[in-house]
Amino acid sequence: MAKKQAGEPETNSAEGAADAKPEGQEAKPEKKPRAPKKAPAEGATPEAKAPEEGAKPAAPKAAVQTAERRKRKPGVPPRRGKKLRNQIKNTFQKIEKEGSVPLKKAVSLLKSAKRAKFDETVEIHMSLGVDTTQSDQLIRGTVPLPHGIGKSVRVVVFCQGDNIGRATAAGADFAGSDDLIEKIQKQGWLDFDVALATQDLMGKVSRLGKVLGPRGLMPTPKAGTVITGDVAQAVTDFKAGKVEFRTDKGGNVHAGVGKISFDDDKIAANVNSFVEAIRLAKPAGIKGNYVKSITLSSTMGPGIPLAM
Repeated sequence: MAKKQAGEPETNSAEGAADAKPEGQEAKPEKKPRAPKKAPAEGATPEAKAPEEGAKPAAPKAAVQTAERRKRKPGVPPRRGKKLRNQIKNTFQKIEKEGSVPLKKAVSLLKSAKRAKFDETVEIHMSLGVDTTQSDQLIRGTVPLPHGIGKSVRVVVFCQGDNIGRATAAGADFAGSDDLIEKIQKQGWLDFDVALATQDLMGKVSRLGKVLGPRGLMPTPKAGTVITGDVAQAVTDFKAGKVEFRTDKGGNVHAGVGKISFDDDKIAANVNSFVEAIRLAKPAGIKGNYVKSITLSSTMGPGIPLAM
């Protein structure tokens, strides 16, 4: 054994053997001990995991459904079920086979085609042979239906003096003058369906034209909403179901003439009254066919052509 020279540090033979490695080989890095796993906090579920760095949080279910709805094309309803499609197809085939039918038969067909769960409104649609570009051929007016329209109508009356008490006694929901006008101008109050006004208050009511006009609530003599006679009688007529009509840009007239829950005779009487009022409103300058077609329908039902 070689003797140790003076000045050399003493080393353990085992350590020296372990440290001694052949030339050309690099020493492997020592492995770091793993950190102990942290215990889950109280109340936390074991399935919950922290999101990874850079990962986007999952969108809630409601947001996903909203995004799917936005992808749909506007005006395209959701796809109907097979049973409903067959029912609608059979109903339309039956109506097309019948063609134009008398009024009583049309009412019975309309009731047999009912599929909505609510009380639908019975509507009438008339195509008139008028030129809407000519001011003398515009059709507008009101007609009292003998059996009403099946819903409560909120009526406001712009009047003053003794007429306020008469309008309220006749069933008007609101009656007054300056206080109602100021409420509409400043607060935008429009909780009514029909607006009536006496002749002496039209100068003040005309200031509401920009508010009431676009909504079809502005009192006008053509619509019969400017009262020139008895205030109480005018309120009674509109509360009972006086319907206003006017032609649109295509020369058509639309109106509700009752509810589908009405008796057949009541619906027929209301339709006859409305059609007769349209025929009486025929302008003198119209030549040829005045009433082109009449169609009866419900809110969710098909259109049935009438032979009248």
